[in-house]
Amino acid sequence: MTMDRRMLMTAGLGAALLEGTRGVAQTAAPGAGSFAAALPQPSETIDLWPNGAPGAPAVLPVEEVKERSTDTAVNDRALLNIARPRMAVFRPLRPNGAAILITPGGGYNWVVIDREGYELAALLADQGITAFVLFYRLPHQGWAAGPDVALSDAQRAIRLIRARAATYAIDPARVSSLGFSAGGHLCADLSVRFDARTYAAVDKADRLSARPFLSAPIYPVVSMRLPHAHAGSRRNMLGDAPTPEQEAAHSPDMNVPANAPPTFLIHAEDDGSVPVENSLLLRAALRAKGVPVETHLFTHGGHGFGIRRAIGKPVAAWPDLFLAWARTQGLFGS
Repeated sequence: MTMDRRMLMTAGLGAALLEGTRGVAQTAAPGAGSFAAALPQPSETIDLWPNGAPGAPAVLPVEEVKERSTDTAVNDRALLNIARPRMAVFRPLRPNGAAILITPGGGYNWVVIDREGYELAALLADQGITAFVLFYRLPHQGWAAGPDVALSDAQRAIRLIRARAATYAIDPARVSSLGFSAGGHLCADLSVRFDARTYAAVDKADRLSARPFLSAPIYPVVSMRLPHAHAGSRRNMLGDAPTPEQEAAHSPDMNVPANAPPTFLIHAEDDGSVPVENSLLLRAALRAKGVPVETHLFTHGGHGFGIRRAIGKPVAAWPDLFLAWARTQGLFGS
């Protein structure tokens, strides 16, 4: 998979060709921001909650799209104040039965749209994988589930994907999760607490398992304990003065069950935002439970490289490394 701008501009075209038909009206995908979207956008979304997200604050957040790019050829949007959590769907031309839920980062302050969402979704769709980009609620905005609110959305998303497997030509057994940074924390949290009861069931989909087939936290926030915690994610999730019990409850490395899914980890040693120790702590905890784990560490890459910022660096190999590993684990079927 050659990682260059031309591929980024064309990788989503195959997925876009199948995005012309919507189902029942759903909340639209995030808007274009301050200038037009440069890459193919999803035309299909799935609301997570049929009657609105549970445990809403008295005043709902007002959604906002912030464009952070200064290059009109490439978007770098962030979605703030999410009140209607939903998935944006990227369908492949030839689905191979695999599905991946993508949880972008944003420090639990916003959710990145393009750099850690749509760009990867388009590349996965090119490989025959149906990709679902999750816009999840943020834990500091008054939702009743508090620190578990994003996990509620991720659990519900996995269950909905499985419930709609026939619609998307998906094998419900091969639904996986991949996330970046704080979204990597959510990905890891889902992989260790998929059975946690974080919301009351709303329909038959909630009878299904939320355990991912595979898990891939990419440069993830893991520990909520100092000195390795990412300060912004920790504050947005647990407040300014969390107790040791709260830190432990929301540090995935401290909650790994023996039946956690096989896990793939990528981190750069020079990550100045989320120390590499986060991935190492999770790796050690998984190995201690006998859970298969593959880990790749790169000398250079910094934080937030996603797809675009990895171009021209050794770390640009990570999507190929992930796909090769996922194939050995059975993501692409027998």
